[in-house]
Amino acid sequence: MKKSFLFALLATALLLFNKEQFAQVYPDQHYILRIDSIKAKIETSENVKPSDDGKSFVLQNNSVDGYIILKEQTALYPFNQGLPSYNGSAPSENCGFKIQMRFPYAGSWSPWLTIGYWKNNLWSDYGTTTFGGGKVDVDWVVLNSYFSKWQYKIILYRKDTATPSPSIHKLSFFVSDSRTSSGANLSQIVADNPADIFIPTTHIYQYSIDPNYGKDMCSPTTVSMILKSYNINVDPYKFAWATYDTYHKMFGIWPRVVQNASEYGLDGEVTRYRSWSEARKVLEKGGRIAMSVGTPISSVGHLLMLAGFKENGKPIVHDPGKSAGESYVYLKEDVSRAWFLKKNNTGGIAYTFYPVGSVVSVADEFNRRVPNDFELFQNYPNPFNPTTTIRYQIKNTGFVSLKVYDAIGQEVAALVNETKSPGTYEVVFNGSNLNSGVYVYHLQVGSYSQTKKLVLMK
Repeated sequence: MKKSFLFALLATALLLFNKEQFAQVYPDQHYILRIDSIKAKIETSENVKPSDDGKSFVLQNNSVDGYIILKEQTALYPFNQGLPSYNGSAPSENCGFKIQMRFPYAGSWSPWLTIGYWKNNLWSDYGTTTFGGGKVDVDWVVLNSYFSKWQYKIILYRKDTATPSPSIHKLSFFVSDSRTSSGANLSQIVADNPADIFIPTTHIYQYSIDPNYGKDMCSPTTVSMILKSYNINVDPYKFAWATYDTYHKMFGIWPRVVQNASEYGLDGEVTRYRSWSEARKVLEKGGRIAMSVGTPISSVGHLLMLAGFKENGKPIVHDPGKSAGESYVYLKEDVSRAWFLKKNNTGGIAYTFYPVGSVVSVADEFNRRVPNDFELFQNYPNPFNPTTTIRYQIKNTGFVSLKVYDAIGQEVAALVNETKSPGTYEVVFNGSNLNSGVYVYHLQVGSYSQTKKLVLMK
């Protein structure tokens, strides 16, 4: 690489320093703990053991209550929004579990915040939902600033030892930067035209389920249609009332509806999507998606089952709010605006399901999906001392060069210099042998190249 080109790269990076620092938007991240990961991360526990089949955690035989506190988890990038969900079971009305989380605050930790419970609220106190740094807004975490660490607490309870124990086997936390939804490009989303695909089901009209409460049952009705699309027998009335949260007085709390589906054999999580093509990949692999939409489809929030796409790329939905809502096609701009944009707190929020034991799990789909484009992400932390993580993604197999240069264009580190398959990668850069200052890192994959700055401050 010629020195003149390196100087040009450095000059551009320096000119954009302030703009890029404030414009940096952190990518979506999905953190999943299944039974083995939960076991490995236990910090303290009381009266809890693995189940006899090793597939979940349950109360010890002689105990009516117990808990697990997990070691802190660290995100690769900061976030200010989080979508928690969980899978487990409460086989009796007299048992249940509660999930709590906490975040770093004021030099220590926030109080434990209740994320949700299943199935009945058997505790004398629901628990705290707010702290000085943010809150649990009914069913998602909304933070006042950017965080990168959290802890879980799982509480199990039953009224007596003759009652079967509740169980828990999975925790999910999908975190994001609110600016991703705020900056969504509607025209680009509308122009995305996936190939045709269709998922049939038995249509259920939510207003027919319960004469008094049917209007509030779009969320459990949509998931009932998803269960039926897998040929799983479900009574929509019983399913809806099982999801009802007696504390918030609501049927559609996201983690509860996902949890209820796990009682029927689905592996589910609350997630986000940023494009139609991303959603189609899930359908193609046997998954199902329940879309949380706002205006102009609904002014109060609504759920739709994504049924697929027509040959021209228009999305097809099964809408429980319409008596003739099977295979319904909205104007693409309207449904794109309703699902992907920030208004009404949608921003691509959805339930994603797969059958338990399927070849492709939700974790596989979100952690291994093939990127749609090349991208070099901003390192984190930045400024750093002495290590920082650089993340990049490539859409085609190719020879990858990722190098770091100093202020006079000299190479100081070759981080990647090999052929890579499509995917998302990360590498740690250690600047312990370098002086403080501004450096640039440069990604080259075939004809694609991108450069960003990083700042070492000792």
